[in-house]
Amino acid sequence: MEQLFSLTKNRKPDFKNILRVIKHEPTDRPVLFEFFLNQLLYEKLADREALESSDEFRKFRIIISAFRNAGYDYVTIPASYSNVLKFERAASDQKNSRSLNEGFVITDWESFNAYPWPDPDEKQYDLFDRLLPLVPEGMKLIPSGPGGVLENAIDLVGYENLCFISMMDEDLCRRIFDAIGERLLLFYTNIARYESVGAMIYNDDWGFKTQTMFSPEMLREYVFPWCKKITQAVHDCGKPVILHSCGNLNEVMDDIIDEMKFDGKHSFEDIIIPVEEAFDKWGSRIAIMGGIDMNFLSTASPEEVSARAALLLEQTRSTGGYALGSGNSIAGYVPVENYLAMIIAGLNK
Repeated sequence: MEQLFSLTKNRKPDFKNILRVIKHEPTDRPVLFEFFLNQLLYEKLADREALESSDEFRKFRIIISAFRNAGYDYVTIPASYSNVLKFERAASDQKNSRSLNEGFVITDWESFNAYPWPDPDEKQYDLFDRLLPLVPEGMKLIPSGPGGVLENAIDLVGYENLCFISMMDEDLCRRIFDAIGERLLLFYTNIARYESVGAMIYNDDWGFKTQTMFSPEMLREYVFPWCKKITQAVHDCGKPVILHSCGNLNEVMDDIIDEMKFDGKHSFEDIIIPVEEAFDKWGSRIAIMGGIDMNFLSTASPEEVSARAALLLEQTRSTGGYALGSGNSIAGYVPVENYLAMIIAGLNK
């Protein structure tokens, strides 16, 4: 940590660097990007003042301090922190993984109509005004959503049930997606208006290792129209939108770039397409965010992580449009020394 703090102590955050990455403009230094870290790492990176705070903003102070001390130009704010919008689902066992068929609450029109659909009340969003004084000069907030249109549909209906409903009752299927989409649209539109917010993350996993979770045609019918409305609404506020979506999305990358017009793509796996190849394939059309594979980041040596990060920065230096980070997030199983090796490779440039 001492080496990291010595590199970031006098490093001034500048959110314009994120905007330059998205616009494929040159930056004075490599830019870091991460969806989120883990609580233990937040606490290791945060200032003592943030850790010892006891007001209602303590958790925000810690995460803001951690991102600042680690050399980021922004801080992500998970939807669970703001608690503005949440789609309630049935309880299920909290394990390291769970079935996509657990926890469903909607099976037919009766249960759809009885479901307590949340009301995204705009008055709840003043949190983002109140956070403004906590954000260091030069930094901005990048809030993420409470899952996306597809993730929430699967949570509420169950993966297999949703497949059956899409074939047996298209009207109900569409109404489920629309009920979720219209609320997420309001969520993103309201938050994007705030001065403290510099960009937004739309987080919605669309794929498995080998293909999309639903056919591209089904995604285009039920999910993508809402995503297009969300990106347009955020763009109308003058802010970019970064897509965080796991899985093999090769068949819908043109939709992501040309139709929905996302500004950046995050989440990459070597087993699907290494980030180096993804950058060569799509990097001229959309900003590539992060990408150091999670398995590699967890099992390689710090020296190997540092070397790969350095080569990736060299590959992307001349064209821009890349920010250094993991392929997903810094989960608790990622060795701290490997995470530090990755970002220090960028901070040393």
